[in-house]
Amino acid sequence: MKTVRIGSGAGYGGDRIEPALDLIRRGNLDYLIFECLAERTVSIAQKRRREDPAKGYNDLFDYRFTRILDTFADMHAAGDRVPRIITNMGAANPRAAAERCRAMAAERNLTGLIIACVTGDDKTDEVERYLGYTTIETGKPLSAIDGEVLSANGYIGCAGIVSALAQGADIVITGRVADPSLTLGPLVHEFGWAMDDYARLGRGTWVGHLLECAGQVTGGYFADPGYKDVPELWNLGFPLIEVDESGEGVVTKLPGTGGIVSVATVQEQTLYEIQDPANYFTPDVIADFSHVEIEQEGPDRVRIKGASGKAPNGFYKTSVGYHDCYIGTGEISYGGTNALPKAELAREVLEHRFELIGLAADEIRFDYIGVNSLFGDELSSSICAEYGLTPPLEVRLRVAVRTKTPEAAREVAREVEALYTNGPSGGGGATGSVRDIISIASILIPADDFTVNVDLLEA
Repeated sequence: MKTVRIGSGAGYGGDRIEPALDLIRRGNLDYLIFECLAERTVSIAQKRRREDPAKGYNDLFDYRFTRILDTFADMHAAGDRVPRIITNMGAANPRAAAERCRAMAAERNLTGLIIACVTGDDKTDEVERYLGYTTIETGKPLSAIDGEVLSANGYIGCAGIVSALAQGADIVITGRVADPSLTLGPLVHEFGWAMDDYARLGRGTWVGHLLECAGQVTGGYFADPGYKDVPELWNLGFPLIEVDESGEGVVTKLPGTGGIVSVATVQEQTLYEIQDPANYFTPDVIADFSHVEIEQEGPDRVRIKGASGKAPNGFYKTSVGYHDCYIGTGEISYGGTNALPKAELAREVLEHRFELIGLAADEIRFDYIGVNSLFGDELSSSICAEYGLTPPLEVRLRVAVRTKTPEAAREVAREVEALYTNGPSGGGGATGSVRDIISIASILIPADDFTVNVDLLEA
């Protein structure tokens, strides 16, 4: 039976590159995917594209493709086979990313390389058509959001990738494609699955879901010392899956790499970010993971089977990015046996100072890092009481303020710095920052409103 070997080269926008290069060299892969978009990532990229029409793709695109294409050049010279690359690093500007990739390939004399860009997810210029649509997060119309709309990108499916591969693309660069669709595309292409064969599409979506977060399924994020130990986490290998024509397969990793592939790591990743295992909505299929079977076949080899699916709901989730606010932060540390009371006094000073200067804030939050910043006051106090924990010898006070103007956000850092000489004794390490916050509102747009296009470039 024919099998396809697909590896994961990245699980988020800033992921490391070495495990991907290892997979290219030693994995005997047919395909390598790079999943590099989060919901806000495209909005940030749209903002950069506005500033420079030649930009708007992933910030690490050059960094990654320098190393990918250098590896390709070395392997071509040695007569070795290289995998086809599929990635959503195109973000808000897949065409510019493809052009950049072509130029980089030409610099390395990688002639004949076919690069495809898949577009059609971008609805930014049409967003006014959808202002009456209901926002998933709030139940209110999209028009009710308070802030400038920066982007609107739908999660399109695998059709564009399938078309690009059918036209001979060696590298496929997309924008906002649903994460598992990056893997489903090559499976549909290789096995000739029909787009209404929902059982197989559901299995292929599970394969894509296991690969989309890269090192998570090989032990990263899974690790919990003393409870779930993972060997050589510093040398974590990224996963690959051997998939057969039915859509079932084996999850594994390269020998000599750190991490672990086990029933538990696959179970955790299967449930990761799934709202309902029996109804996982994607643009290609509603996948059903409720009856999957996960079996340890050998060391770092786990067999997966039993996923299924049914017809998609006819809508594409669309992330609308908008400028929400500014967040101003300030931090300062106190040490010694009286550290916490000093930090509490510093907070009192700041609260009064914000009132005196008339700080225009929508929300103010204080944290005592090391005391209550993760669990809040009530739960943190309960934990300390239960385990007999004593107040810390060092505390870092953090204040964060949500405002509508950068000027108000900057006031926070100034007031925290003033604690050096106008607050409790012994304060040190004061820092401050202002962040421009982009938030997301999600709506459902009919799939028929999207037109997917594929353009080919040859190096």
